[in-house]
Amino acid sequence: MALHGADLSLAWATPFAGLLVSIAVMPLAAPAFWHHHFGKIAAAWTLALLLPFTLAFGAGEAGGVLVHTLVEEYLPFTILLGALYTTAGGIFIRGNLHGSPALNSGLMLIGAVLASFMGTTGASMLLIRPLVRANDNRRHNAHVVVFFIFIVSNVGGSLTPLGDPPLFLGFLQGVSFFWTAGHLWGETVFLLATLLAAFWAIDAWYYRKEGVTRADPTPDAPSLGLEGTINLLPLAVAIGLVLMSGTWKPGIVFDLWGTPLPLPALVRDLGLIAVTLASLWLTPAGVREKNRFSWAPMEEVAKLFIAIFLTMVPVIAMLKAGPAGVFAPLAALLTGSDGQPSTAAYFWLTGGLSSVLDNAPTYLAFFNLAGGDAQRLMGEGAAVLAAISGGAVFMGAMTYIGNAPNFMVKAIAEERGVKMPSFGGYVLWSGAVLLPILFVMAWIWMR
Repeated sequence: MALHGADLSLAWATPFAGLLVSIAVMPLAAPAFWHHHFGKIAAAWTLALLLPFTLAFGAGEAGGVLVHTLVEEYLPFTILLGALYTTAGGIFIRGNLHGSPALNSGLMLIGAVLASFMGTTGASMLLIRPLVRANDNRRHNAHVVVFFIFIVSNVGGSLTPLGDPPLFLGFLQGVSFFWTAGHLWGETVFLLATLLAAFWAIDAWYYRKEGVTRADPTPDAPSLGLEGTINLLPLAVAIGLVLMSGTWKPGIVFDLWGTPLPLPALVRDLGLIAVTLASLWLTPAGVREKNRFSWAPMEEVAKLFIAIFLTMVPVIAMLKAGPAGVFAPLAALLTGSDGQPSTAAYFWLTGGLSSVLDNAPTYLAFFNLAGGDAQRLMGEGAAVLAAISGGAVFMGAMTYIGNAPNFMVKAIAEERGVKMPSFGGYVLWSGAVLLPILFVMAWIWMR
């Protein structure tokens, strides 16, 4: 089902804008109400799109949008997140680390390296719990989690299609597995080094100022170690299934109410469900309890992101319409005065919209605006493809909703008693710390 964005007015973006405002304002203005009813609020904004859409375009068209979004986007996204969340949540890092600036920086560096191999979600879920435990006797520890989101949940996943969903979509479109690593390694190293240095300076200042401010609630263990290592097996299977879906091309496609469902995608998603169930079955008793594992973060992501995916359908369609749609002024910015694509414009527009839209479909929209031909983009269009890739991955860290692991890390930290910034408070952090670093990086590489 193809929705023609050129036929849509800006009014169709209202439900998505309302959802974003709700996510930004209500946890601060009415925290108790939001905590108990965020699913209902998300559903209300979804209905605010689907009901007028059904009246305007008919039940068949609305049903096609719903099926397409669920089958091609939301379910694969949620199933993969669920598999990574479950397997990583079954691995317990034993021992009570003590959160000094050096140790915190070291954990983030390890997480950044792991993120490109086991995904930003897998690396985030593996390391956020021991990081929070290590800092649970410090009065100021929210900044540790904020930088963890910058470094592990986003920037660290920039080198392979396994790292972040936008790059996986590019892989499915024909971008070579190691292409991004070859073209974004300089930008990635610069961002990681600069962010780690900034974090160390801020954390060291807090540490010198306050030191340890309360008794450590986590008892020391005799030694460091891993429990639940059996989950490394289903985690490896999950990574293999993702790779398989991008490389195996049998040419078999099922039609599900007008939505194409390729056999590799079906095998991948069924396999990932099996991985989730296997992890639950194989994990030794007590390991998840030690991790204080719960389904609440996954539930929050699942409920909010189905609303995000559905309400942003017309927004993505209008973006894809390019000069023919209401976002024509944005599309015009993508071409310089010499008639050539503007690398800087592709970076900032992809990144800016990835901050408020989910970064995976935003990547795909700009990939199509750049021509949608992977072979050409990897060749003469390499600078543009690197800008789209970097914008989607790096600037997914600008808000809580830019990338799914951001929300999950926030929820886990709050469950553990960390007073995380509100939506606006987090944007102040990213605007003050991450944005200036991105400006320097873009001045060097994205011109």
